Amino acid sequence: MPGMTIRNLDDVTKQRLRMRAARHGVSMEEEARRILKEALRPAAAPAGLGKRLRDRFAHVAAAEFVVPKRQTPRSAPQWDEPA
Repeated sequence: MPGMTIRNLDDVTKQRLRMRAARHGVSMEEEARRILKEALRPAAAPAGLGKRLRDRFAHVAAAEFVVPKRQTPRSAPQWDEPA
C-alpha cells in the first residue's frame, strides 16, 4: 500500500495525536489511520420520518393507545350570500 506524508502539521496537533495514540496504546501512524478511517466511513442512510417520530415519542404513547374514531366533517361555511 502506498505511503502518505502529512506536511505542515502544527506542533499542538502533533502532540494531541501523540497523546491520543498513547491512550489507545498504538503508534501515531496507526492512530491517524483509525481517525481517517472513522471520518471517511460512509454515512448510514437516515431513518424515515415515521420511524424517527415513533422512536422520539415512544415514551409518550403506550402500545394500548387507541386512536378515536373520526367524526363526520362539518360542511364548509358559505362566505358569499346569495343574491
